Amino acid sequence: MAEINFLCVHKKLRSKRLAPVMIKEVTRRVHLENIWQAAYTAGVVLPTPITTCQYWHRSLNPKKLIDVGFSRLGARMTMSRTIKLYKLPDSPATPGFRKMELRDIPAVTRLLRNYLSQFVVAPDFDDNDVEHWLLPTENVVDSYLVESPETHEITDFCSFYTLPSSILGNQNYSTLKAAYSYYNVSTKTPLLQLMNDALIVAKQKDFDVFNALDVMHNESFLKELKFGPGDGQLHYYLYNYRMRHAMRPSELGLVLL
Repeated sequence: MAEINFLCVHKKLRSKRLAPVMIKEVTRRVHLENIWQAAYTAGVVLPTPITTCQYWHRSLNPKKLIDVGFSRLGARMTMSRTIKLYKLPDSPATPGFRKMELRDIPAVTRLLRNYLSQFVVAPDFDDNDVEHWLLPTENVVDSYLVESPETHEITDFCSFYTLPSSILGNQNYSTLKAAYSYYNVSTKTPLLQLMNDALIVAKQKDFDVFNALDVMHNESFLKELKFGPGDGQLHYYLYNYRMRHAMRPSELGLVLL
C-alpha cells in the first residue's frame, strides 16, 4: 500500500484545482509500481473516512504557548499557577529507560508487531521498516525503550516525531517546536508512566508542546497527563479499499509521520 503523506500547494497557486491534478499524477505513478491501494489523512471530510481522530495537546512550555497565542490562560489561572500545573520532573522515573539503539531493532520489531496485530488497520513492520522509521534521527524522530535492569529484556517502547511550525508576527519567537506521539508499546511499564517519561525527555529536548491523536490506546493517558483536546480533527482514508463500517479511533494502529 502507498502512503500519501504530504501534499502542499504554494499560496499563490491555491484554489486553482491543482491538488486533484497532483493526486491523479501520484496515483498514476503508484499504479506503475503495481500498488492499487493507499492510505492518507486530511483535515477536511471527503467521502468516506474510515475513522475520525482528534488531536490532543500537552503544554511543555506554557508561557511561550500563551505568548504566541497557541493556548490561553485558563479562567481564574495566573501564569505562575499554569507553569506550576504543567511542570514535569527533571528525569524519567522508569528504571532502564534509555534511547533506542541500532542493536535494539529486532526486539523493538517484535514488540511492535505483537502490539499492532490487535488493531483493525495497522502497518506490518519488519526490521528494515523499524530501522527506517523509528531509529532515532536528530530533529526527525526520537525513540526510547525500557530495558529490564535484571533480565536486559526490552519490555516497553515509546517514540515521537518532530514537526516545528513557523510563528508569524511575534517579536520574541520565530519557531514552535512540537513533538507528535508516534508508536508506543507498553507491556511491563504502565502506559501512563511510559508516556509521562516521554513528556519528560521531550521537555529536556526543548519541545514546547507534545501532541497526540486519540488512536490506539492513547485515550487511556490523555486526560490524566494533562493533555487538552485541540480544535482540529484528522480524518483517515483508504484509497480503492472499501470498509463495511467506520472504525473507532482506538481500533486504528496507524500514525503517518
